Amino acid sequence: MPRSYVNEARKHVGPKRQRIRPVIERLAAEHPDAAIALRFRTPLELLVSVMLSAQTTDVNVNRVTPRLFEKYRAPADYLAVPQEELERDIFATGFYHQKARSLRGTMQMLLEEFDGEVPATLTELVRLPGVGRKTANVVAAELGHPDGIVVDTHVRRLSQRLGFTKQEDPEKIERDLMKLVPRKDWGRFPHLLIWHGRRVCDARRPRCEDCVVNDLCPSSRV
Repeated sequence: MPRSYVNEARKHVGPKRQRIRPVIERLAAEHPDAAIALRFRTPLELLVSVMLSAQTTDVNVNRVTPRLFEKYRAPADYLAVPQEELERDIFATGFYHQKARSLRGTMQMLLEEFDGEVPATLTELVRLPGVGRKTANVVAAELGHPDGIVVDTHVRRLSQRLGFTKQEDPEKIERDLMKLVPRKDWGRFPHLLIWHGRRVCDARRPRCEDCVVNDLCPSSRV
């Protein structure tokens, strides 16, 4: 179980429903460049990038994908080579055996059930081999059809520190956030927390003195 930040939310700073909008507005002003860090040009490249990002960094994935996407341009390309060759091509992203199997299974389903196109809805995306809810949420949001809220380590940590959830499980955290965050913000909300988590609200040493929402945060140290 990863470290919990629930107990850090000790101050009384007002009901979470009154705080959510100003938190979103301030973070949006502070991080106007908050967006997905993965680099892609097409829905297929997006899907592959997100699948490869499991258990590694976006920076690492971005090192691998330029050459990968020159070689593999369509779903059939991933099936036209032996699995061992695909594994070598994605080796640097880690867990390459499982990722290669998932990619090939996904490409097969795309060809058989979706005419080779990447579906845009969460319901369809989670049917793809190796595509869990988090991956599906990322892809759906980037394609303009957010039907949930992405919960990664940053979103989990900041949501707990901000007192928006007391849950530990990502799916339960997501349910709490979906009840709280306006639907129109489901797509950008995770990006705002992720970038704020990277730049200010560090896991070990949060820079509360530099935080634009410290007066709205029950975990603030200032």
